Amino acid sequence: MEIGLFSFAETPHDPATGRHLDPGTRIRNLVEEIELADQVGLDVFGVGEHHRADYAVSAPAMVLAAAAARTERIQLTSAVTVLGSEDPVRVFQNFATLDHLSRGRAEIMAGRGSFTESFPLFGQDLSAYDEIFEEKLHLLLALREEERIRWSGRHRPPIDDLPVYPRPAQDELPIWLAVGGSPGSVMRAARLGLPMALAIIGGKPARFAPIAEAYRDAGVRSGHPPDRLRVSINAHGFLADDTERAARIAYEPFTETMNRIGQERGWPPHGRAHFDAEAKLEGALFLGDPDRLIEKILYQHGLFGHDRFLLQLTVGPIPHDRVLRAIELFGTKVAPAVRRELTSTPHSSRTE
Repeated sequence: MEIGLFSFAETPHDPATGRHLDPGTRIRNLVEEIELADQVGLDVFGVGEHHRADYAVSAPAMVLAAAAARTERIQLTSAVTVLGSEDPVRVFQNFATLDHLSRGRAEIMAGRGSFTESFPLFGQDLSAYDEIFEEKLHLLLALREEERIRWSGRHRPPIDDLPVYPRPAQDELPIWLAVGGSPGSVMRAARLGLPMALAIIGGKPARFAPIAEAYRDAGVRSGHPPDRLRVSINAHGFLADDTERAARIAYEPFTETMNRIGQERGWPPHGRAHFDAEAKLEGALFLGDPDRLIEKILYQHGLFGHDRFLLQLTVGPIPHDRVLRAIELFGTKVAPAVRRELTSTPHSSRTE
């Protein structure tokens, strides 16, 4: 299993003024976090795209390019690229360039996005949200396959037999499809034979196990080999040297952020009881010391047989030194133990 991290580069929120502060420091700290993740042996780091004051990164490829110059091995991905409001040609060019800078370590995680601010910003029609995404995804896949493109659609000017450069360093630039569990998105990934990143941020993850199985079954029925039908589980969490400390550090930033976003979306407010329930083995939140995270990753591997696990450490703003310590523990304690266990012990895998 590949094990890694992702971040939305959240910026500190001042509740007295409602303002979000200092994106420059947050972006520089993020690059340092990616560098440390590489040094401690993690496999993947993803950077999200947002167009809001509470997140510092609107251009993940630029941040990942800075990280490419300071890392050697770690895979560098968006998490996610909001493809519906992007130009697929420019997305492909940016990540092909990143692929060369990183010597073949770039990938794209494409999704519809959990926020919609980018659509009016770039003149896109939200009423055609899913149709735009479908069309642009097919263009992105065509760009990956062919150097010269002849293409037309409803939501972008046509391309009349034009070349697109640079081509990536890898023979096939990896493209993952990020989903939140909607059946249409899952079946789209299966139909296209794209690896699927499944975000689980609340409730009992066991309820998502049939979704992962349906994706694999539908992908095989669509003619795709099982080894291409990879699944990533993307989750929230935090770790520290002991579980009480992890909860003490993460509770307030996590709860403030989720409740603030929840006000926008009509979610009920959550407090400590909900936080603690989500941190149990059967819940969605990965919280505790390294041993608790190891146990929970292995528990979920029994549910999903997944190929990748990505953890978002900073759901809300957490002091940089504590994030660095969490990355160190995740890379030196959690990841090696999970790899050893999955190598030495037969585990149920839904890919078989």
